[in-house]
Amino acid sequence: MYVPAHFAAPDDALDQLLAAPGAVDLVSTTAGGLTATTLPMLHDPAAGTLAGHLARTNPQWRDSVGDVLVIVRGPDAYVSPAWYASKAEHGRVVPTWDYVLAHVHGELVVHDDVDWLAAHVRRLTATHESARPEPWTVSDAPEKYVAGQLRAIVGVEVRIRRVEAKWKLSQNRPGADIDGVVAGLTADGRPDVAAAVQAARPADR
Repeated sequence: MYVPAHFAAPDDALDQLLAAPGAVDLVSTTAGGLTATTLPMLHDPAAGTLAGHLARTNPQWRDSVGDVLVIVRGPDAYVSPAWYASKAEHGRVVPTWDYVLAHVHGELVVHDDVDWLAAHVRRLTATHESARPEPWTVSDAPEKYVAGQLRAIVGVEVRIRRVEAKWKLSQNRPGADIDGVVAGLTADGRPDVAAAVQAARPADR
C-alpha cells in the first residue's frame, strides 16, 4: 500500500478500525486467480489473529494458496473542492476522497472443529448484539437447529504477519481547508467522517 508520510496511520490502527466491528474483505490467491469474500471477523490483539467463518460450500477456504489479504475499512467519503477556503484564494483545488483503511496480511488457518466454531459464533454474536436493548443469543435458537448451522460453516483464522494502514483524512491541507472539509462532511450527513478528519488534524493546524 502506498502511504505518504502525512497519511501514516496511528500505531493502534487495527484496534481502532475493529473497535466498531464491521464486514471486511478476505482476499485469497487460488489456482484459478484471485477470489474474495465479504464477512465479519473478530480481532484478537493478544493472539495476533482475525477470526471469521465461511459457508462450507464457499471454495475459498479450501482453494486458498499462500498468504491472504484482509481489507479492513473505516469511514470514507467524497471531499468536494468547493469546501476548501483555498478555492476562493487561488482556485487550484481538485476533488479527492478521504478514507481510513488497513491491509492485513497473514497465514490462513482453517478450523473445522465444532467446539471452535461454536465458541466463535457466540463471540461474534455477542459482539454485534451487546448494545441492543434485548440482545439475541445463540441459545435463543433450538439446539438442533444451531448444530445444523454449525455443520454448514468452516472457521477461518488469519494469523497476522504484517499490517499496512492509511489514514487519508485531509492532513495535508491548510487549517482553513480542514475546517471546510469538516463543515462540508457534517452538512452532507457524514458526521462519522467529519469526526475522523477532526481527530486526525495535525496539531499545528
